[in-house]
Amino acid sequence: MRARLALLGGLILLSALALGAYLWRKPASGAEHGPIVIGQLQALTGPMGTSGRALVAAVQLAVEEINSAGGLLGRRVELRIEDTRSDPAVAAAAAARLIDEHGAVALFGCWTSACRQAVRPVVEARRHLLFYPLAHEGMERSPNVIYTGPIPNQHVLPATDWAMSGFGRHVYLIGSDGPFPRRVNAMLREFIQLGGGRVLGERYLPLDSLDVGAAIADLQALRPDLVLSTVSGDSNGALFDALVAAGLADLPLLSFTAAEPEMRAYGGGRLGRHFTAWSYLQSLPGAANAAFLARLRASQGEAAQASDPAVSAYVAVRLWAAAVREVGSVQTDVVNANVVQQSVDAPHGYAAVDAQTRHLWRQLRIAHVKPDGQLGEVWQASRPVKPAVWPAFRSTAHWAAIVARPGGPP
Repeated sequence: MRARLALLGGLILLSALALGAYLWRKPASGAEHGPIVIGQLQALTGPMGTSGRALVAAVQLAVEEINSAGGLLGRRVELRIEDTRSDPAVAAAAAARLIDEHGAVALFGCWTSACRQAVRPVVEARRHLLFYPLAHEGMERSPNVIYTGPIPNQHVLPATDWAMSGFGRHVYLIGSDGPFPRRVNAMLREFIQLGGGRVLGERYLPLDSLDVGAAIADLQALRPDLVLSTVSGDSNGALFDALVAAGLADLPLLSFTAAEPEMRAYGGGRLGRHFTAWSYLQSLPGAANAAFLARLRASQGEAAQASDPAVSAYVAVRLWAAAVREVGSVQTDVVNANVVQQSVDAPHGYAAVDAQTRHLWRQLRIAHVKPDGQLGEVWQASRPVKPAVWPAFRSTAHWAAIVARPGGPP
């Protein structure tokens, strides 16, 4: 009798635990039939506003396409947009609010690495999911981030090699002051030296700065063969204006953080030898890109501009949706485990996640900036490149030491 009572008690306890776990995981009443909320963190104002708006438009298009096809799992997708105001602290607070108050099941966004680094602890602490669409410095892999933009072995390193081969090996580095420019330039200093080149000078601008006078004075004094730019936001306009005013419009400039919206807004086509490096170009031929641009402009207006970061944001939503459909759930940890196995068609071909690194395979294109600000391809890599989070020409320990320096690389 005593054994039977013990067994009965154990069964009751197990049932109670199972019920508790079910209730703890079960959405609030009606939530499983309501909209699926996702969040976007992007600058609509501040120095990154011009850049951020193109990404917002691309994500809005992706959500519209999902909903016009019947939604996901029989539910409409609802996009909640938070203006980060170009401030990483604002972005972090907005990420917490989207998850905790609005029930967002995935987040999309950030432009700068400083923004990503502020949001990353928020999503990691909540075992959540962020899709980050920008080129970045690598040297990072988070179990709660999918990185849909390129990293140095797919972007700045091969593009720099191309530019030095064409223009010369005396190089000047200019960037906005932040993790991406400083860490990328730490790589480039060594990469350029290994390639028989020399860095003549290096200068950083505060993100909201329009004062490029010191950099122009450097260029006039040093006369480099090539300028490599990781300048972001409105500072690009100041740099382009100053180069023209100083009679340096024909100085070769390779911009790593400006694409079609920035070239159009800031007059990047006034520079005679201005180039940029991305996987996607708005001018790409083919039916897939033409159809994408037609849908974007029908949704967001004829003036809408696509770019590599915008397409990377669009692709991120499609990858998330593909994972949701495959697992039959919007539960974040389940989707996060599956999304690393996904690939989708994209306006520039296809987009596939590398499960080992949580980054995408990327095919590099280098383009000349035309007078109207559009990008004309001048070189293309022969195939997509597997992401290498830690550049192979130095040890992982070497790069980790650079990341660990107080205040970042010098």
